[in-house]
Amino acid sequence: MTENRSEICLEQCFHPETVERVSGFMASREDLLAVAELFKALGDGSRMSILNALLCSELCVCDLTMILKMTQSAVSHQLRVLRGAKIVKSRKEGKNVYYSLDDPHIAMLIETGFEHVREERGGGDV
Repeated sequence: MTENRSEICLEQCFHPETVERVSGFMASREDLLAVAELFKALGDGSRMSILNALLCSELCVCDLTMILKMTQSAVSHQLRVLRGAKIVKSRKEGKNVYYSLDDPHIAMLIETGFEHVREERGGGDV
């Protein structure tokens, strides 16, 4: 397989000051892996649908099944993944379990993702 010459440097060189500055900025391996796991958990259309709904309101599993037209089993499975990744949290009230986004950073991350997609598409709803 040949490389596209327009995507690589044609001459080997490096910029010591830039390399040093960026090397000092780099996150730890542990943090990089944790963020990769976060994005992996976000990388599913069903989970993003759940998170989109939770951006608007705390919801119980029954509400999510109606909104998303998914089975309770499917919603519960995706919520387990999201809870395991600390993206959503739950609370029990009587016989119902309510889910919400774990913290404001998660909401910002999702909203920023939607803004990026809308910008790339030239506006409009996602």
